[in-house]
Order: sequence, then structure tokens, then C-alpha cells
Amino acid sequence: MLGLSAFDCAIIGGVAGVCVYYFVFVRKPRNGNGSGLAPPSTLGQASFQSIPPTSKGAAADDYDESSFISKMQAKNRNIVVFYGSQTGTAEDFATRLSKEALRYGLRAMSCDPEECDMKELAHLADIPNSLAIFCLATYGEGDPTDNLQEFFTMLKDCDRNELDLTGVNYCVFGLGNKTYEHYNAIGQLVDKKLEELGAKRIYELGLGDDDANIEEDFNNWKEGMWPAACQQLGVSAEAQDIKYRQYQLVNHEPGSVPPEKLYKGEISRLGSLQRQRPPFDAKNPYLAAVTENRELHTGGDRSCLHLELDIGDSRIRYESGDHVAVYPVNRSELVDKLGELLQCDLDQPFSLNNVDDDSTKKHPFPCPTTYRIAFLHYLDITANPKTNLLNELSDYTDNEEHKQMLKKMGSNTEEGKALYHDWIISARRHIVAVLEDLDSVKPPPDHLCELLPRLQARYYSIASSPKLHPKSVHVCAAVVRYTTSTNRLVLGVATGEFADKPAQLPVYVRRSQFRLPYKHQTPVIMVGPGTGFAPFRGFLQEREWAKDQGKPVGKTILYTGCRNRDIDYIYSQELEAWKDKGVITNLQVAFSRDQGEKVYVQHLMRRDENSREIWEVLELGGHFYVCGDAKHMARDVMAALEEIVEKHGSKSRQEAQDYIKKLSNKGRYSADVWS
Repeated sequence: MLGLSAFDCAIIGGVAGVCVYYFVFVRKPRNGNGSGLAPPSTLGQASFQSIPPTSKGAAADDYDESSFISKMQAKNRNIVVFYGSQTGTAEDFATRLSKEALRYGLRAMSCDPEECDMKELAHLADIPNSLAIFCLATYGEGDPTDNLQEFFTMLKDCDRNELDLTGVNYCVFGLGNKTYEHYNAIGQLVDKKLEELGAKRIYELGLGDDDANIEEDFNNWKEGMWPAACQQLGVSAEAQDIKYRQYQLVNHEPGSVPPEKLYKGEISRLGSLQRQRPPFDAKNPYLAAVTENRELHTGGDRSCLHLELDIGDSRIRYESGDHVAVYPVNRSELVDKLGELLQCDLDQPFSLNNVDDDSTKKHPFPCPTTYRIAFLHYLDITANPKTNLLNELSDYTDNEEHKQMLKKMGSNTEEGKALYHDWIISARRHIVAVLEDLDSVKPPPDHLCELLPRLQARYYSIASSPKLHPKSVHVCAAVVRYTTSTNRLVLGVATGEFADKPAQLPVYVRRSQFRLPYKHQTPVIMVGPGTGFAPFRGFLQEREWAKDQGKPVGKTILYTGCRNRDIDYIYSQELEAWKDKGVITNLQVAFSRDQGEKVYVQHLMRRDENSREIWEVLELGGHFYVCGDAKHMARDVMAALEEIVEKHGSKSRQEAQDYIKKLSNKGRYSADVWS
């Protein structure tokens, strides 16, 4: 028998210990889900791969990390996808395009233009077979998103002598909404300007309509874009049937991460909600106390709430017409149900780490955290699931009927589109409803976290003036509450939370161009039925303050409306008091259901005396404002305004439209509308 010394035994024991540590704690599970659930063989044939490591270019060891061109050259990337995103959809599309490029043997990276020197775009031509893709949302009244502002300003003001894009290949997908006047204005302007500067459009401009089905628009566009891109870049248009995972799961052992090191809903800085410090913005919201929360309706089955948020200690400043953003929280019962369906421990601490070391986005949301916090604060679990999510879910079921149904809805066929529209959109199914109704589908919770979109802030027109309320922000919000065709009760994520009477809400203020004229004596016409009256409450408070200061105040005309005078005439006492005081010189209220024939604000505008007054105010330099529903009300108000200008100005319809356009260009026609 071989004799071993004590030293030999120690060495062998040490090696054995290292091996145990490696296989138990370090080595990743081969099944790729790392979630503690059953391997894919019992969950359907999940066949996802991590994004392959980057092959190094010639300058891999020496490049400027702040330069997207240097990074592309160093990391052998030939496609860059820029996104202009306000709600996360354009960013999601950009990320998906970057992943899909791998299926064609191409390497792409998505970039936030706000973090790039966009003048470098001219040097993209120095990278052989390269392409720039732009996913650009139009925000508000034809404005660029916050993260695109700087690039857009530079682009529209420069000529070919300043930025020569000869040799640069590009294509653009725009995200917009047809109910807005400036539909997809940013995508169209950028697409046109890039061509003017010498860049080559390799595929037609894509226009996504969020009022219809923007997911379908995007899928249709990229179905044609990829073959065109492959032809331009000299690669095969035959896509590999491979699905890639962008993030890798790390489960944290109980107690390994102290509670104070776990994110609990913070947007950026760990502990920012517990240890608040200004300035407060989108990445650092202020936890405002809700000092008042009352019902504005006096009856009926609908609800409209008035909230007052204390910002006294925040140093937050606002103006009448600004928006307050509220970060909502998903309902706990819905999260509990999701945890039950996923068969996961919601309190398991975990991190999702980007497998692409070169990406500036290291996690899909703040990590480490728990599944409960992720589903409550960071992920949108009430939105309609996108087709790419449904397609990837198909890998996590052994039920052939469920698998084929998910694949069909995730496809771009006419039959698949119809099924997606009927089963998801019309029935208003969210991810919890999908997993309930297709109960054989059991995705790992970490993969679902990767696929779900981020939960976004909700924006509300501020219903107060800092002249009267410098230390509080007022909100007027209609509670979203309805039952779907599958008999599921749906509550608005934010307004449902408002109805639960929260003590505090994380908020910040977003600046707006929706402003009263600088001179108080300038006459104004305001049109805002229902909660569209919210910003005008702030305007009226401001005009009342000016009047009380002895300042001359011009004509102040308000058109508002509701269904019934005795049920949902919100702020009625305030309005009548302003009318009696002379703050409102003409109050027109449309009660749409107090008589046999429905009457709306546009009908009141068309009445002879009112229409004549509107024309006279406009001719005297007055300002016209509209706030509320973009799809119907704002369009009907615009049509009525065109008729008024046409009639009293003795103009043709085209001349009337040009007249209103000039008002808009001069800042005398302003709209704050939503769909």
C-alpha cells in the first residue's frame, strides 16, 4: 500500500477542496437556466445560447472607450444601432436588432446617442462593410426624445461641409402615433437629413404606429431590412435558427448579500429612496408625501382623484403646464400570482449580468435585487407581451398545442398576426394571463426578467401653479378600471395605486413647452374636457394670482366638459368661483349626456357667438390651447377650429390650415394630448 506523508495528504485535500468549490459554487449549470427550476428537458426543448465572446480587433488593447468608432474597431463590430427612446420601446427594438445581427454572422452594438460623440458618425465609413441603424421615437408635439436632443440639434443645423457622411450606410425605423399631428416627425427628419449629408440609405424608412400595432410594423420592417443589409454588407441572408441570451443569471446564496446592498426599487443609486439628496430627476426621484387624496366625482361607477404631493423639502421647482412623473408599483397580488405560476421563490436574491462585456448596459435593471422587487418595481407585467417574448416562451413547454400557438403568435404570418391581435390585444392579456391560460408554459424567472420591458414612469399634467402652491404639486387622474373579455379585472398601474391611498410616491418634474403667454394681458382660449382640464387649473390659478396683484389680465376663455353635471363635473365649485370673480371671462361646459343628443366641446366652439369670439381673440394675438385625448377630442377640436378660421376669416380650408400652422410655429397654438 502506498504510504502518504502528512504533507501529501494536505496537498490532496486542498486540491479536492478547490474542485468541490468549483463544481458547487463556480461552474454554471449546463442547462443554461441557472434558476433552480427543472432543466429544459422537462420544460420543453429550450435552446438558448449566450452571446459569443467578442473577437479582438487590431486595436483591442488600446482604444478610447468613449468613442463608439474606436470600440467598434477594437471589438470587430460592423453594425451600430442608435436609439432615441422615451418609454423604452425604441431601446428594446435596438437591443433586439443587435441580438438578431448574430444570426447573420454580423456583430452589432446598441448605443445611446447621448453617450456618444455623434460627429464620429462620419468615420463609420472607415470601417469596412459597416451600417448604422436608427430606432427613433417621436415624442410630444414632434419633438426628439430626451436622449436624442443633442444629436438632433446638431444634425438639423449642420451641412455637408460640417458633417460629410459619404460612404456611411444607414437605415431608420421611426416610432410614432398617428393620432398626433406630427406623426413620426423625428424619424422622417433624421432619415432625410442623413441622405442630404451624403449617407446611403440601404433600406426604406420604417414607420411604426403605436395607435395600431407598432410591434407588427417593426417586424414587417426588419423582415425586409435584414436581407437588404446582408446584401449591402456582403453576407448571406440565410439566418441561423439560434436564440441568444443577453444576460447570465447569478443566484446569490442566502445571507451573501447584505439587505442594504440589495436594490429595493431605486432607479439608479443604491439607497437613494432611503437617503434622499437633490437634485431630483428621472434617475433620482423624490419620495413625495401624499398630503391629499380625494374623489372628484360625486357618484357613478367611475373615479377621478385629486392628489397633492408635498415637494417642500425637495428643492424641486415647476411651472404651470409642466408634467409630474410618477414611478408606479405593480400590484402585489399580481406579482404573487406570477411567482406561483413560475414556481419560483420571489425572495431569492439574484443578478442578471450582461454577457457582452463591451456593453455599457451591465444589467437590464438595478442588480442585485430579488424577483419580488423586480416584478414589483422594474418590469412591466401588465402590458401586452410582445411577439418576440411569446416566440421565446414557446421553448418552455412540452404541450404541442401551446407551443404551436405561441410560435404562431410570434411569427410574422397573416394568421399569426390575426391570432396575436385577437388573443393578446383584443383580450388584453398580460404575461400573467398568458401563463395562466397556457399553464404548461414554465419559463425560468430569470429569462422572463430579461424579456419583459421596463416599467416606465407615468406622466401627469400638473394641476396647480407654483404662484399659489410652491411647495406642492397637484395631480388630477382618472382611475383606469375595467373587466376584460376573459373576465379579468384590470386596474391602471399608477391610478390603481392612487386609489389604494399611498402615503408616498416617487416623483420628478419634467419640463414642458405648454406655457401661458409671458404677458398676463394676452388673451387665451383653453379647451380641456375631463382630466384634460388639469393644466388649465394651474393656468387659472396663475391668472387669479396676477389679478389679485392688480395686474391687467386679458380674456380667459375655457371650454371643458364631462358626462353629467351632477356626477363628474370636476372642480365645479372652483370654476364657478373663478367665473364670478372674473378670472374666467367665458366658461363653456359641455355635459355630453345630460340631454338626448350628445354635446361635446367642439359643438360649443361652433356656436355662432362662440366661434366669432374665438376668431376675434386669435386675430388680436391670443393663444389657443388644447389638452386631453389625442385620438378623438383633439382632432375634433382642430376640425372645429379650421371651420371657424375658414368661416370668419373668409379663407379656404387649406388657407385655414396654413393659418393654424403659423399659430403653432409662433407658439400661439399649443397641444398637450395623449392617446
